Amino acid sequence: MAHIELDPGQPGILGLFAFRPETAKPLSELAEVLLCGPSTLSRGERELIATVVSRGNECFFCASAHGAVAATQLAGGAEAVESAARDADRAPISDKLKALLKLASLVREDGRSADEAAVVAAKTAGATDLEIHDTVLIAAAFCMFNRYVDGLATFAPSDPAAYTAQARKIVDHGYLAVGRG
Repeated sequence: MAHIELDPGQPGILGLFAFRPETAKPLSELAEVLLCGPSTLSRGERELIATVVSRGNECFFCASAHGAVAATQLAGGAEAVESAARDADRAPISDKLKALLKLASLVREDGRSADEAAVVAAKTAGATDLEIHDTVLIAAAFCMFNRYVDGLATFAPSDPAAYTAQARKIVDHGYLAVGRG
């Protein structure tokens, strides 16, 4: 049960957005820019970064929601997402994405853990400064999102179908539509 009174029909961050639309707007705008805006990283790759960070933070709602969105946009679908979340080094993803996921995981642990060696490894694998910047910001933002969702003990459906349905809406309409409820 959530720590505050939320609409039981709105799981995770959706319930929080409905509770406080004033904060939903800028948070949705941030997600839209980071995950859907112009980038040399695909939308699926950015969603995978959010998924791996959320999985590392043990945020079931965010890991499930963003994993479903990533699965609809990455070759290999849910299997590739699960493989990368479990062990990025063995996943069927590019070396650049493997290096960026390692960097994101370091940021998740502690921002100061994102050291020069991790950045050099990402650059050596082909990552640009913008991709490194965005990876770090996605990781940092999802630490916040994960703590927001879990810190208020929001409801997280256990049925994967609930996340798949929402994923299609996000792929088609982005995060600004989600932030409006």
